[in-house]
Amino acid sequence: MTRARAPWLAARLCVWLLLGACGGAPGDTLPSSPEGPLGLVLPAGYSLLPEPEDNRMTPEGVELGRWLFHAPQLSGNGRVSCATCHLQPHAFAAPEALSTQGVSGRPLARHAPTLINLAWADGLFWDGGARNLESLSLAPLTHPDEMGQTDLEGMLATLAADTSAVRRFERAFGPGAPTLGHLLRALAQYQRTLVSARSRYDAWRRGEPGGSLTAHERRGLDVVRQRCAPCHEGELFTDNAFHNNGLDARFGEGEDVSRGRGRVTLREEDAGRYKTPTLRNVAVSAPYMHDGRIATLEDVLRHYRHGVTPSSTLDTALRRAGSGVGLALDDEETAAVLAFLQTLTDEAFLTDTSVGPR
Repeated sequence: MTRARAPWLAARLCVWLLLGACGGAPGDTLPSSPEGPLGLVLPAGYSLLPEPEDNRMTPEGVELGRWLFHAPQLSGNGRVSCATCHLQPHAFAAPEALSTQGVSGRPLARHAPTLINLAWADGLFWDGGARNLESLSLAPLTHPDEMGQTDLEGMLATLAADTSAVRRFERAFGPGAPTLGHLLRALAQYQRTLVSARSRYDAWRRGEPGGSLTAHERRGLDVVRQRCAPCHEGELFTDNAFHNNGLDARFGEGEDVSRGRGRVTLREEDAGRYKTPTLRNVAVSAPYMHDGRIATLEDVLRHYRHGVTPSSTLDTALRRAGSGVGLALDDEETAAVLAFLQTLTDEAFLTDTSVGPR
């Protein structure tokens, strides 16, 4: 651990004491109405939204989390919020490869990922460095290149001096001054509501009036299910696991961010493995990969067809019989996949004012 990294890593570790039992995996689930809990539309086949027992979702908690997500006063300079790098029109991702919108103005080490269907995620960040949504937000909050908050007590004191903020916290968690634990729980509640399941594909999947896919798009779905499903499976279009998809031949050492999942586990077999992103809203969340190195979906498919780099940890799904690597897709299959991916764009998710700033 370097001296420069120690302050924000130490702050990140203290979240376990603040949150207590929240560190476990999601437990009980909310009963669902036909539209899901809190009026959310869930993917086909899902009727329950996971939530931990000690952070039950409430309208007041979600509303507080939404306000905090868009609140620049949480940052060290009072000008950067979570929403600065997670823009709703881009599926809550950043439209640039390595954002420079943080407090320091320096490029981030990784691309700001989408925030989609995180209630079902197991391990968060590109390398799984956060176990759950309750611990997720502390790292960007305190990172010197992101929100740069070095004085958490001062931040809470500022919130406590704001009568409007205090009312928001009290409505969500009862009487008392704002606490870091309540702040992180509220952000987690809000992020659990970022459910994307209203695309044209979803309308077709649920048999809704007007929901249809063309034969070409259906062909693309078939190819995704046959060739891409080992990683992009099911209605979430991700296995929420970690894979080496052939971007590099060499990786960093120790806790270097270029080591991928290996940075967290410190195991050689995890070097170069990164979280599988969902394909939902993939047409609007460019650029792609953990460092945003690929600009377009066409280039992504080109990578999987012709650009996969062999390495000792390359995922088995990208190893062909013999010495070949990559996916054996012809031009027609590639065009069909690209057409299908457009059907996963959820315009309501990208424009819904109920999840925006207020």
